[in-house]
Amino acid sequence: KIMKKNKGGICAVVVTYRPNLEKLRQLFDALLPQVDDLIVVDNGSSDSVLAWLEHYQSTAQLRLVALGDNQGIATAQNVGIHYAKRQEADYVILFDHDSNPAPDMVARLHAVAEAKAASGVNVAAVGPRYLDERRDNPPPFIQIVGLRVIRQPCTCGDSVVDVDYLIASGCLMPMQTLDIVGPMKEELFIDYVDIEWGLRAKTKGYQSFGACGALMGHDLGDEPFHFFGRKYPSHSALRHYYHFRNAIWMYRQSWIPIHWKFTDGYRLVLKYGFYTLFAKPRWRHCWMMTVGMVHGLFGRMGVMEADFVALPVRPRIAVLM
Repeated sequence: KIMKKNKGGICAVVVTYRPNLEKLRQLFDALLPQVDDLIVVDNGSSDSVLAWLEHYQSTAQLRLVALGDNQGIATAQNVGIHYAKRQEADYVILFDHDSNPAPDMVARLHAVAEAKAASGVNVAAVGPRYLDERRDNPPPFIQIVGLRVIRQPCTCGDSVVDVDYLIASGCLMPMQTLDIVGPMKEELFIDYVDIEWGLRAKTKGYQSFGACGALMGHDLGDEPFHFFGRKYPSHSALRHYYHFRNAIWMYRQSWIPIHWKFTDGYRLVLKYGFYTLFAKPRWRHCWMMTVGMVHGLFGRMGVMEADFVALPVRPRIAVLM
């Protein structure tokens, strides 16, 4: 089957939150020649960043929507997706502000999506192979089979592999699929947003793919730290709160496959131990991960309340509930 063609082509949605402006300029310069439309959704950056974006908007073909405060990546992505739908785009491609696509990345993703659709496959999304230069080890595409995490290798440059989900940045999605699968889950705020959508698409019969020939630079998390000669991604304690809260929320959903819950849950336990021991300040990370799990169990979603962010170094356990 062939995708129905609209007049909008490919619309890029870039979500910004306190970006590095030089990296953001590199992203725009690389992206604008590759897409038909571009919308920037800002999630509460400073006035100076907004002034820079407004100036850039006046000199380039992009649209800026400033949300005023941080409403979460899922909400920002949905604002961009809604705009793309109004423009009658055929595809939406999402980006974080710290990504840098290769000059032919979008074309390669589009070619894979069109070929898969033409062969009768329901395409959820197609994503690139990304490299975080600070870690110098391209993360593999992931698929969970049974209770095993299968790391899908890129055997050659043109390989296309099945995956359960993709990171949001660089993810090309047909608008027809978004109409059926639905938007991003806004109550997750950040973390597991892309995973939840990918799994939801799969339950509806739509398959995601990793395109080995489509390349992108991307900063995953904060500055990585070294442990026994290896580099591991680093996140703030607040990000760990969202990660653990949303993971537990996912495990409570009846539609999520049970084997995925067990496999991801095992990895979550390892992360809890690892970051409790090695992320600094240790107590802060341990506390935020624990609060996140409790909130996930009780369905306390949305943005993290400020009183939890400002907890003292060793908070009383009574605050947890």
